[in-house]
Amino acid sequence: MKLRFLGTGTSTGVPALLCDCPVCRSDDPRDRRSRTSALLTTPDGKNLLIDCGPDFRTQALDAHSPKIDALIITHHHYDHVGGIDDLRPYCHHRTSADGDMPVYGSRDVIDDIHRRLPYCFGDNLYPGVPTFDLHEIIPGKQFTAAGTKVMPIAVRHGEATICGFHIGSLGYITDCSTLPDESLTALHGIDTLVINALRMKPHRSHMNLEQALTVIRDVNPRRAWLIHMSHDIGLHSQTDISLPQGVNLAYDGLVIEIPD
Repeated sequence: MKLRFLGTGTSTGVPALLCDCPVCRSDDPRDRRSRTSALLTTPDGKNLLIDCGPDFRTQALDAHSPKIDALIITHHHYDHVGGIDDLRPYCHHRTSADGDMPVYGSRDVIDDIHRRLPYCFGDNLYPGVPTFDLHEIIPGKQFTAAGTKVMPIAVRHGEATICGFHIGSLGYITDCSTLPDESLTALHGIDTLVINALRMKPHRSHMNLEQALTVIRDVNPRRAWLIHMSHDIGLHSQTDISLPQGVNLAYDGLVIEIPD
């Protein structure tokens, strides 16, 4: 499998508006972090989009507009679903045999999509709107997206429970403040862990760097990549070299190989 990090930033993105800090003024492209999203390419060539935030259009253009076979969503916050309408070209390129674009999310995600995009549902659709086939997922209950088995796992995001994903030898966790014991157990010993690390200081609804490193030690993956970072994580060139062996900051556009 291959994973392309489309975006690795927090909800404000980096650089942040009205900020003149060294990270936001950096000319290192690794310090430019759009809202977090990723594209997983499976061994049979299918592409699973993980989250679709407001930067999706630019991210897709930067990735040379790859095909998308399904969308899986961690939770319904705007920075993870705000770009769903931009999937309309992908919906229109699907054949009648393909059906509508499949989208997988928890019940609150599905309800939010109906509220956010009411014009995509109904009996008399306006020509050109994107069309979706929505599927409810439940943590701990495996589902299949574009032929790939995906296990959603429970993640605590402040007071909310959202979804992380265990796909083959990949664990993908974003917007996590704590992981329930059963989720830690499910991820133990996987090959590649992707996990959020917002900043150095504690935060009420996201892990900071120290907390993310603690989870990485508990899970014990071969490699770990940090995502959903704010400008407070520091300059990539400085923070990345301070991390333990096998742990790195991800950056927009990075592509990694994951054993099948």
